[in-house]
Amino acid sequence: MPTTAILGLQWGDEGKGKLVDQLCARHDLCVRFQGGGNAGHTVYPEGRKVVLHHLPTGVLHRHCLNILGPGMVVDPFKLIAEIDEVQALGYSCEKRLVISDRLAITTPVHTALDAAREGDEGKIGTTKRGIGPTYADNYDRIALRACDLLDKSALKEALARNLKVRGPQLGKAAPNLDSLLGPLLDAGKRLKPYIQDSALVLKEALDEDKRVLFEGAQGALLDVSYGTYPFVTSSHTMASGIPAGAGLWVKLDRVIGVTKAYCTRVGEGPFPTELPKAEGDRLREKGGEYGATTGRPRRVGWVDLFALRYVCRLSGVTELAVTKLDVLSGLGSLKAGVGYKGHKEAGLPAEISRFAALKPEYRTLEGWNEALGAARGGSDLPAAARAYLRFMEEFVGVKIGIISVGPEREAAFEVKGAPQG
Repeated sequence: MPTTAILGLQWGDEGKGKLVDQLCARHDLCVRFQGGGNAGHTVYPEGRKVVLHHLPTGVLHRHCLNILGPGMVVDPFKLIAEIDEVQALGYSCEKRLVISDRLAITTPVHTALDAAREGDEGKIGTTKRGIGPTYADNYDRIALRACDLLDKSALKEALARNLKVRGPQLGKAAPNLDSLLGPLLDAGKRLKPYIQDSALVLKEALDEDKRVLFEGAQGALLDVSYGTYPFVTSSHTMASGIPAGAGLWVKLDRVIGVTKAYCTRVGEGPFPTELPKAEGDRLREKGGEYGATTGRPRRVGWVDLFALRYVCRLSGVTELAVTKLDVLSGLGSLKAGVGYKGHKEAGLPAEISRFAALKPEYRTLEGWNEALGAARGGSDLPAAARAYLRFMEEFVGVKIGIISVGPEREAAFEVKGAPQG
């Protein structure tokens, strides 16, 4: 049962969607196991830009079965709109989409709570899509689940239980039960053909030696346990989150960790290698660094190889995929973070105050002026770009398996380690 996972190694936005899109051609199933509509995976099937938030990228490959696992949280209204969008492009979801009957449902209550929290002092910098409140309700055992959408009495009971706790927190802004019940029942009717026990579907596929691709969202440094807490997402973004999020234990044959050749972050939280404004603005514009989900400008910095090495160890990454190498062309000398002043530990600090106080130590590397967009193999890259990749590989201790030099499918090519010479 060949299994592959694609995971982000930074603060999200590493370019996972395009690589999943490329690998889906060689896989039978594509499985999302965490997150929800806060994901923004941008792909270009047949030259058309598509941004997927809930749906696995495999939906754009007509042979691929797609699963939303129980570890996800889903806004049913936005999911339906997304299904309609991809179907209008000619990608039918009929018999190709499975929604776990156990995943938690995001309602207008959750988006209102998220917006209210972000308006408070000390905001986290969320996408305001209700992700955190939905996960909180799931662990507090007051969430709606996909199975509830299929039964009026169960849905009414679940809504009453939820509003009893969450209603007072919203005060006059709280929606009443009846205003939620009808639309959610209608959503349930639309989604009913897809809702089932996804774990059994996945188990059957694995037993039949189907090729399964697990598609991660966000990135390792946003993991709720190992990220820059509390400036994190509300799910487990590393490989350890796959079994629970997909619904059953699975042995991974290949774990691809995706990193940009530099680093970005959206929202609040510490960022040790962040560039000063003028330099950051230049790199942001060159790389088109604006959030696919929120449109917010991303903060930009040099690649942090120390952090990369740490999260690769935690997730058992077997190979690196380095994206947006082309963006570094013409910048002059480049820097790579290799540690922090006075920091002697092998890992990253758990305390946010200590993490925020980290001062990076850099290795300066030779840059290059050549445009890389036409490269289709390691030998097409200039010597300085090859040396940059070799330094990344040697420091992190994980072989590079994929290099990407542009948004097109063909601009990502597989290699057996960083190119030599």
